[in-house]
Amino acid sequence: MNTKKVWFITGASKGLGLILTKKLLLRGCNVASTSRNKQSLIKEIGEENENFLPIEMDLTKNENVKKAIQTTISHFGRIDVLVNNAGYSQIGTLEELSEKEVEDNFKVNVFGSLNVIRNATQYLRKQKSGHIFNIASIGGYTGNFAGFGIYCSTKFAVAGFTEALAEEMKSFGVYTTLVYPGYFRTNFLSEGSVKTPNNPIEEYKSAREMEQAHLKDIDGNQPNDPEKGAEILIALSKQENPPIHFFMGKDAYHYADLKIETIQKAMKENITLGTSTGFKN
Repeated sequence: MNTKKVWFITGASKGLGLILTKKLLLRGCNVASTSRNKQSLIKEIGEENENFLPIEMDLTKNENVKKAIQTTISHFGRIDVLVNNAGYSQIGTLEELSEKEVEDNFKVNVFGSLNVIRNATQYLRKQKSGHIFNIASIGGYTGNFAGFGIYCSTKFAVAGFTEALAEEMKSFGVYTTLVYPGYFRTNFLSEGSVKTPNNPIEEYKSAREMEQAHLKDIDGNQPNDPEKGAEILIALSKQENPPIHFFMGKDAYHYADLKIETIQKAMKENITLGTSTGFKN
């Protein structure tokens, strides 16, 4: 019986998922990696072998995800660490994004991760062990970025269901970690990984400025090293009591602190009115 940990990683053909896959294979771990295009995995990593299982998977289709999980179990016998990494950023204000643009972002970032969780947790629950990493974003903790409301809302949703998942799975010995990365120097802001609105409204000056800042200034100049990000995930997987919430990057800590300060200030300033809802005895 192979005692090496088995990792299941979505969105593994580029960025953090690809780097993590390569690092794990060098360490001798067993890795099942998924992408919409299996050949992109083979090109970047190599052919299927004893330790590596490339899987073509559309995470928006539950039956497709179910088959991928079953294939992994058949190949390796178990799953120990699940990394919900796949996702993309949809830029655009709430007014200018169409119903389809919004739904497509939720299908991948939210419902796709839920499809993976739904089909994997039955095995983790029965084996009474495992670790689930849900990769959100600092935009899943603070959403005050003009033109990123829909993307942030998908990551807020990931944060919400991950907190519940952590409670649901802890009695089975399964850990859950919600990761809030800051800006990492991957291709996340490059063409193919980010989408801009099909029908932009130029009157939204702040949104256009934020959009251009991300596409032209921030892309390629992100402050965080994805190689170090992958090492951190591996280190977290080895902790005896891994955290439920994990902020990754000095910028993530900065934005989180600003959000916490804003909320604490608003609560303090409005405490009398805010706590005046109780029935009088």
